[in-house]
Amino acid sequence: MTAFAAFGQSDSLAAQGETRIKNIKQLTFGGENAEAYWSTDGKQLVFQSKREGRNCDQIYTMNADGGNVKMVSNGLGRTTCSYFFDKNKKVLYGSTHLGSRDCPPNPDFSKGYVWAIYPSYDIFTSYADGGNIKQLTKTPGYDAEATVSPDGKKVIFTSMRDGDLDLYVMDTNGKKVKRLTTELGYDGGAFFSPDGKQIVYRSYHPKTDAEIARYKDRLANNLIEPNNFEVWVMDADGSNKRQVTKLGAASFAPFFTPDGKKIIFCTNYFATDQRKRNFDLALINVDGSGLERITFNETFDGFPMFSPDGKKLVFASNRNAGAVGDTNVFVADWIE
Repeated sequence: MTAFAAFGQSDSLAAQGETRIKNIKQLTFGGENAEAYWSTDGKQLVFQSKREGRNCDQIYTMNADGGNVKMVSNGLGRTTCSYFFDKNKKVLYGSTHLGSRDCPPNPDFSKGYVWAIYPSYDIFTSYADGGNIKQLTKTPGYDAEATVSPDGKKVIFTSMRDGDLDLYVMDTNGKKVKRLTTELGYDGGAFFSPDGKQIVYRSYHPKTDAEIARYKDRLANNLIEPNNFEVWVMDADGSNKRQVTKLGAASFAPFFTPDGKKIIFCTNYFATDQRKRNFDLALINVDGSGLERITFNETFDGFPMFSPDGKKLVFASNRNAGAVGDTNVFVADWIE
């Protein structure tokens, strides 16, 4: 078991060795809560959650201290990857609700651990209170994993519109779509750098004939195997692509540090269990040097994002779970 201090004391939620995060506070309690992202003023978080008896995720907002939780999405279908924009007056997120009011079926794990790439996903915007829902993407196939540039003018997202899982940018009104990646394989989970000049993302590019055939077979069934992602960066116009990590592990959810010189991400590279189910947060220089482990909890830590002022880190974790499978949102002071 991970060594935690006695509950109720200072840093009672920290595991031994976690010197980069301090004063950890749990913001949600029970269910599956993840992908919590800051508003530009650092006062709110928008996140996805499976709670209140629902069978799949919906989008919620809450104050930075965990209070005032409100559902933003319409409660239909499955949602993912939400983000504030337009001076925090609006949010965008992916949803399957136009395909069906019901939750789409979970993927078939008989072929191994897979993620579903639901074709009914499209990207929507709404007011921060959930009103005035508008559809941004209308092409057939998967459109999701959307985030917004720091200046609030561009959305980067993953789409199947050209037959593969690639990254695209568009204006926040859905116009002027431009494709940024073309290599066979999955490119997704992208975020802009604080100055808006770079993009960090996760990627898997099959190389051998067997890998290519396996990837195409899974994709034809709207599935992807998230077993070997590496972190990449590119310029905001799609040029100058370069691989940051070479860990041969499942590394994802990358996000730039406030100075743009390093990337924090989630990886099972440090896992010692046979199934590699333990994910931790790690830090690495943009040039791929200086890998540093940040969390030492023996279950899952992921989806890190720095607050706009760089003083706080929000992340999702299985630590202190009330029930098996619970994932909650935590916030901590970041120690430089």
